[in-house]
Amino acid sequence: MTSPVRVGTQRDILGESPLWDEREQCLWWVDIRQPALRRLDHASGRVQTWPMPALVGSIALVEDGRLLVALPQQLALFDAHDASLTPFVEPARMPAEHRFNDGRCDRQGRFWVGSMNNLTRAPEGVLYCLEGRTMRAHRGGICIPNSLAFSPDGGTMYFADSLRYTLFAYDYGPATGELGADRVLATTEPPGFPDGSTVDADGFLWNAEFNAARLVRYASDGRIDRVIAMPVPRPTCCAFGGPELDVLYVTTASQQMSPQELQAQPLAGALLALDVGVRGLPEPRFALTGARTEKA
Repeated sequence: MTSPVRVGTQRDILGESPLWDEREQCLWWVDIRQPALRRLDHASGRVQTWPMPALVGSIALVEDGRLLVALPQQLALFDAHDASLTPFVEPARMPAEHRFNDGRCDRQGRFWVGSMNNLTRAPEGVLYCLEGRTMRAHRGGICIPNSLAFSPDGGTMYFADSLRYTLFAYDYGPATGELGADRVLATTEPPGFPDGSTVDADGFLWNAEFNAARLVRYASDGRIDRVIAMPVPRPTCCAFGGPELDVLYVTTASQQMSPQELQAQPLAGALLALDVGVRGLPEPRFALTGARTEKA
């Protein structure tokens, strides 16, 4: 196992939602509060940045090569070839002070995304599922939606409400997109809370624990398999990438840190990479015309 190393020279305010694009051999992620999209080209090491018109909570790869972008009040399609951003779906009756946060595609091409009250963090957020152009609400009462990920067989959906300091596992119907029974997978000790997650090829869940300076690898029964200390207090999300899907990329935050704190934590806000000895899975892509019947 190697220590985390910095990738690029950029510093994110709130880095999030890393996704590896195996077709283009690049890593996408967002800086929610810049706000911006970023892309790391694996071959050259070049990092490109596209400013966004508003806070961007998460992204998903799309089957036609574009990105699905979760802006505060809408989901839009981004084309890197001409930097165009095209409105796609607007949820009905979403309050003005709310925004989308974490999102992830299931293995049939549906996009799951959670909303939150961006001002108060009151338990008013909603967990939505977008299938084609149809968006349905599935769960309410959420403070900060995070950790969306799916087991390799697609039969379990992972989710966290960060301010409840709890990771949940839901029975999931890949054919229908329906949530079944839920269970508590794990809890964390404040101030550390579960932020973004990914699943490796062996079916373990990797979670970035915000305010706790660590990554945690959970077995499907909630057992802690491994803990990796991070050189920053606020890791935000992780994703496997690289040509062999054997590099674990970790986004981090520098939000609300004082100049003195930033000087003491030079890697805060950096994109980090490390070798954890396991591989990830190809990232599913959003299906523009509805869920696929086969696995992505």
